[in-house]
Amino acid sequence: MNTVTDYDYRASARRTLTLESQAIAALVERLDEAFDHACRLLLACEGRVVVTGMGKSGHVARKIAATLASTGTPAFFVHPGEASHGDMGMITSRDVVLALSNSGETAEVTALLPLLKRMGAPLVSMTGRAGSTLSRHAEAHLDTAVAREACPLDLAPTTSTTAALAMGDALAVALLEARGFTAEDFALSHPGGSLGRRLLLKVEDLMHHGERLPCVTLGSPLRDALLEITRQGLGFTCVIDDTGHLAGIYTDGDLRRTLDHHDDLRRLRVDDVMTHGGKTIRPELLAAEAVRIMEDNRITALAVVDDDGRPVGALHMHDLLASGVI
Repeated sequence: MNTVTDYDYRASARRTLTLESQAIAALVERLDEAFDHACRLLLACEGRVVVTGMGKSGHVARKIAATLASTGTPAFFVHPGEASHGDMGMITSRDVVLALSNSGETAEVTALLPLLKRMGAPLVSMTGRAGSTLSRHAEAHLDTAVAREACPLDLAPTTSTTAALAMGDALAVALLEARGFTAEDFALSHPGGSLGRRLLLKVEDLMHHGERLPCVTLGSPLRDALLEITRQGLGFTCVIDDTGHLAGIYTDGDLRRTLDHHDDLRRLRVDDVMTHGGKTIRPELLAAEAVRIMEDNRITALAVVDDDGRPVGALHMHDLLASGVI
């Protein structure tokens, strides 16, 4: 027997990955009209896609259900053993059932066949045996047969579960493409994720407003602008005219430039040294757009203005970082 120290772990890993990659590649050659029919059944489903499987196939089925649900195809997992003891009530005739079993003969899964037939719920099967009970009773059968398991004993489900998982991904992606599923749609089902935050959070959700909006009027002494920047802590202040419209902004960077060109700051007014206009953004735009503007212009803050050009808020890079948009 090999000792722990002299075993070639990488050779084992290479063999496993080679076998599994070959099994996935073989699936491509077996895609046929059955795959198209399965996709059409799932697209036409008026209820939910109910995914079921036992043992390792059950774990794969759970993942496929989760992937379908997050990519525009409402789906959930039902344990076949529990289905025979009450959970069949979760399935309706408006649903489509996707059943996984490598052998196609798993007793807990095949026991559901008469009930599904009586109910009228269409069945899509995913098995490694084209002539199995499960495949023969399905309206569409997806062949996920593999030459052998990566397990050297050819017993532990390894290559077969990888093939089933890959076929599930192929189904989910084909369906999302057919639906025209967008990144915005994805964000709606992932509001807590980083993508969801980037695609759902708007500037108005993050901006400082009201008393937290740094602002001084045209004609104000530069000293007042500096005090406002310090008080609000956002690194800049808006400068507005007598009608409330944005005339310009004054930033920490402007202060450094002012010090380079002026010896006596006491006589200066903010009008003399401010950046006229300045970079702005609208409150209804996505926070991700604010990130783009800041990165393109190498700035860390933006004035938020309404349709009339009046400041309604201020947004700092730190707000975007804290919210997870960046």
